[in-house]
Amino acid sequence: MATAAGAYSASLPAVPEWLNKGDNAWQLTAATLVGIQSMPGLVVLYGSIVKKKWAVNSAFMALYAYASSLLVWVLVGFRMAFGDQLLPFWGKAGVALTQSYLVGQATLPATAHGTIPRTEPLYPEATLVLFQFEFAAITLVLLAGSVLGRMNIKAWMAFTPLWLLLSYTVGAFSLWGGGFLYRWGVIDYSGGYVIHLSSGIAGFTAAYWVGPRLKSDRERFSPNNILLMIAGGGLLWMGWAGFNGGAPYAANIAASVAVLNTNVCAATSLLMWTCLDVIFFRKPSVIGAVQGMMTGLVCITPGAGLVQTWAAVVMGVFAGSVPWFTMMILHKKSELLMKVDDTLAVFHTHAVAGLLGGILTGLLATPELFSLESSVQGLRGTFYGGGIGQIGKQLGGAAFVIAWNLVVTTAILLGIGVFIPLRMPDEQLMIGDDAAHGEEAYALWGDGEKFDATRHDLSRGGAGERDGPAGERLAGLGARGVTIQL
Repeated sequence: MATAAGAYSASLPAVPEWLNKGDNAWQLTAATLVGIQSMPGLVVLYGSIVKKKWAVNSAFMALYAYASSLLVWVLVGFRMAFGDQLLPFWGKAGVALTQSYLVGQATLPATAHGTIPRTEPLYPEATLVLFQFEFAAITLVLLAGSVLGRMNIKAWMAFTPLWLLLSYTVGAFSLWGGGFLYRWGVIDYSGGYVIHLSSGIAGFTAAYWVGPRLKSDRERFSPNNILLMIAGGGLLWMGWAGFNGGAPYAANIAASVAVLNTNVCAATSLLMWTCLDVIFFRKPSVIGAVQGMMTGLVCITPGAGLVQTWAAVVMGVFAGSVPWFTMMILHKKSELLMKVDDTLAVFHTHAVAGLLGGILTGLLATPELFSLESSVQGLRGTFYGGGIGQIGKQLGGAAFVIAWNLVVTTAILLGIGVFIPLRMPDEQLMIGDDAAHGEEAYALWGDGEKFDATRHDLSRGGAGERDGPAGERLAGLGARGVTIQL
């Protein structure tokens, strides 16, 4: 019976000869894991790591970026990043919505080069469109971390589709879709440059043009819920199995190596960051641990399926120490870094860690693992006979990504600024979520209004009498002239 059922399912039109069910199932799973990193992972992390008055706005910026990216992606974005070549760094725009396009075998047409065949995963184009959308969306969500707590939400709504089209698609096509960096031999296994370096540089640039938070917010911006922050960070870590495990476009050996290396590097980096906090500040920081986890995940990304696991440990040591140094030491000595208000230090956790990972991948990528993941022949790290030229390629690719994001992000924001103020006015910044959205994350007293002792006086049999000891404490404080803002 089982054999008959298997034969029947294999003969259905929905299972053509080129379809590999295992690859398709894994790729859809990986896409879902990457999606969970953004929604709810970063939505929860952003909503909890910021000051209470910015919880709703920060979570919504992430949620909006995720949703808006999908429509732009299927309308024109996907084929600009993974379609036929228009320019050496850009693909031809086109829709990814029709049945005839989505049910055929997935292909990246521009990856064909000389004797190198074009990349053709063994599943439908619809699967590839979905998987790559999740990468595009999380890049914008990460970028948002630089401008939390002051960017005009309407300006953000205009910014997200423009940046996706004019910046992200260029990096994706150049490095993954068959563009000039791909053909030159720059290695970026799963987005150290395409996602992390670009989001870190674009975020830092955006933070400069949007302007800083209020002075009081910059001086004290404590998380409103550290436990939720850890939960959001945990979703990010676990979801990274899809992030790096899905990069080979198949359920193969490279995917297994990538997932193991991802976890090893993240754990090493977290421990390294925590140890440095203890050595220099005498106590471990939970926020620091999450940042160390993040830098480890970012650093291993450009080489997750291309380096040995002992190399993942080495990369984790660097990931937990170099960004720690730039954030904790160098940042305080640099006038530019101090001037630009990068809310969640995306420059350090993504730009620095992504660049570091790209360089270390250029040193440590093995030819054997590379041959398992890619049809491009001859690429290998400097330590395995790749020569100093591979490091030059890695630095050259990074320079292009940095320069493009600086120029394009600046142009987009200056253009939007002509029509929409990039920064909220100070009076709205004083209030936060209620001014931006008319909503609050924690309306613990009524609708968030100030405590009014005259309405809750025990002597008048008000709420304090009904609420018991808690009401007595609040009423007592109010009677002594203490205004309570919840």
